[in-house]
Formats: sequence, C-alpha cells, structure tokens
Amino acid sequence: MISPFVDHMVKEEEGRRVLSYGLGSYGYDIRLSPTQCLVLGRIDVGETDPKNFNLDILRPVELLEDEKGKYFLIPPYGYCLGVAEERLSLPADVTVVAMGKSTYARTGIIANITPAEALWRGHLTLEISNATPLFNRIYANEGIIQLLFFRGNPCSTTYEDRVGKYQDQAKEIVTSRV
Repeated sequence: MISPFVDHMVKEEEGRRVLSYGLGSYGYDIRLSPTQCLVLGRIDVGETDPKNFNLDILRPVELLEDEKGKYFLIPPYGYCLGVAEERLSLPADVTVVAMGKSTYARTGIIANITPAEALWRGHLTLEISNATPLFNRIYANEGIIQLLFFRGNPCSTTYEDRVGKYQDQAKEIVTSRV
C-alpha cells in the first residue's frame, strides 16, 4: 500500500532529531519530498481558478539546508504545494484521509485534509498553508502528514472505476483539474 514502507516510527536519523515518519499506532506519517515545492502568489495580478488553473501564479521555493536538515521556507501567510515522498496504492476496501501533524500545527502550518479513495494510486500532492505573519520552515524527507486508514466492504465504484482525474500521480505537483 505504501512505498517505500517503514514499519516503525522514525524519530532520529544520523544522530539528528527529525519530524517523525513511518508506521504509527493508528496511521502512517508520510514525508515531504525534497524534489518540488511551489508557492502560490507573488505576482502583480491574477486569481486562482480550480476550473482553469494558471501555472504562472506558481513559483518554486528553494530547498535550503542547515544543521537541522533540508527545508523549504514558506513566506508569511503563504500557501504552497508539495509532493509526498511515498507512493500509495490503495486496495478496493480502504480509503485514506491525510491530515496535518500536530507538531507543524503548533507552529502555524496547516496541511489540507484530503482523501485518497479506494484503488487510488500515486504520490499525493500536499497543500500546505503558513497561517502566521512569520516565515515558516517545512522540512524535506521528514514527516509532514499523517494518513488515517479506513477499511470497509469493497466499494461498488472505486476511484479507478471512475477514471479519477488524479489517478497515478507521478512524484510531482499536480494542480487542480476539472
């Protein structure tokens, strides 16, 4: 279901504390990939339209690094899109809800709550807001979102059956589609 899969909660790497990722008590914490982070805004005019997304409103955020790790710096009240390091491949009887981690929430980072439905496959695009008037770090290769899994009877129409528009997402940011 998850690749790469870590069967325990990782809290330290190479002697450095990290924002935990891996298998938890009732969920799985996925990591923010270092490959891509795009922030919305910083243009003179424009609007966002989920039916006709203008890629010109996105700009890449530089991946920075210091002794604490690799990170993206999100501007005050900024909104960015990232991508999960892990790839999901859900069975027909499981749906996932992705939620922000409390450690980030306590610094003003809000990760959008989003579902991944039965038989969805791919790398999740992560929607992240900085709700503070300060610059805020989000760390690459460290936990950022917790996945909660819900198992039921196999649904009659899966995401794959519906030919869902976000099926088989590559490890890159996917913007809104209609």
